[in-house]
Amino acid sequence: MVLALKYRPKKFSEIIGQQTTIKTLMSALDKKQLANAYLFSGLRGSGKTSTARIFAKALQCEKGESSEPCEICENCIMANENRHIDIIEMDAASNRKIEDVKELIEHTRYKPTIGKYKVFIIDEVHMLTREAFNALLKTLEEPPEYVKFILATTDPLKLPSTILSRTQHYRFTKIDSNLIQNHLKYILAKEGVPFEDKAVELLAKSGNGSLRDTITLLEQAVAYSKGNVTLDIVVEMLGVVNPEIIEQLFNLVLEGKKGEVREFVHQIADYDIESIFDEIIFYLKDALFHNSFSLITIERFFKIVADMKELLKINVDNEFVLNLMLFKMIEASKPYKIDDLIAQYEREIKNYSAQK
Repeated sequence: MVLALKYRPKKFSEIIGQQTTIKTLMSALDKKQLANAYLFSGLRGSGKTSTARIFAKALQCEKGESSEPCEICENCIMANENRHIDIIEMDAASNRKIEDVKELIEHTRYKPTIGKYKVFIIDEVHMLTREAFNALLKTLEEPPEYVKFILATTDPLKLPSTILSRTQHYRFTKIDSNLIQNHLKYILAKEGVPFEDKAVELLAKSGNGSLRDTITLLEQAVAYSKGNVTLDIVVEMLGVVNPEIIEQLFNLVLEGKKGEVREFVHQIADYDIESIFDEIIFYLKDALFHNSFSLITIERFFKIVADMKELLKINVDNEFVLNLMLFKMIEASKPYKIDDLIAQYEREIKNYSAQK
């Protein structure tokens, strides 16, 4: 079975990294303070649709609206199996026209068949046309008492203000890498798959805060490694530079060894240049929080990386860009005496005056 589906959350307590939002939704359920419509926005794979389904199940549970559905009644069982007739999901990316929304509105005219509510989950709602949004407005504001809407989107800025004003908006944040790593380790332990911590760390970084995307990468890694997820296997699978190489490279930079830096760059020049830059940025972020370099040095390094990324836009040779970047970092990491800096400043002023 696909891991992302097998380990998809079924309870609020299983949602990773969205504590504030989940706590608020649970409180609303327990206090019976329910809105007509909710909007869940955030990065893909951050838990929006899973939360929407759990919230819908909590509304339908036979024991009544609760933050902890019983999981044993017919409504809960059908909701968990995604076959509850009164929980209707619509993908606005493929059903975006006014005719699709009119059909949905028609469904709101009929009372729920077996549950207490008819819950409409509209995913990627920002994809609806302007006419479709206009058709939805009135129903969204004053739906029948048995109707609830849950809208989900990765791009809330594309929603009309009229829609935003009619919903309770919950923002799903990017999931912390440490939380993702812990969840991946939990899955691997449950599946009985041995792994290396650094391999899991690299997978978590590659998922860019999306839990679903990261679990998909994990499943790929388990298959690719034939049941032993190591750092070397993950590096090979992703086609990225080994983070340990980046660490060695920066050691050479701090030691000012330009010759060895050039040899290193020649070895990694065939890798995707963007992935190399990503690994360098990850390394610098980690160095910032672990006080590996001085704050001034890290700031200089980030400015150099930003400048070099601009060079890539004009198709400059990748190996040249990497060498230039690292040589500039070597210069930036050197300590300068105040007298040398003053002398350099005076020379620049003198040259500037001569040019005028």
